[in-house]
Amino acid sequence: MLQHVQYSLEVIREEARQLIARGVLDRKQPIYALCQHFPAREWVFIERELESNEFLLRDSILDLLGREDWSED
Repeated sequence: MLQHVQYSLEVIREEARQLIARGVLDRKQPIYALCQHFPAREWVFIERELESNEFLLRDSILDLLGREDWSED
């Protein structure tokens, strides 16, 4: 039996931060752009978590991440 990974909002945010830091994604892209970086069979669970936290897939990744300190030390 296949099991799925639980995706909390913080796990999704951390993955987005890492993809942005590597230059794979841009903060201005829609949240939907994250789907290509998660297993397809898991996306439904990620989408459900996002929706339960009132995020739309068309919202920008920046909205998902919220206010953060992006300065380099």
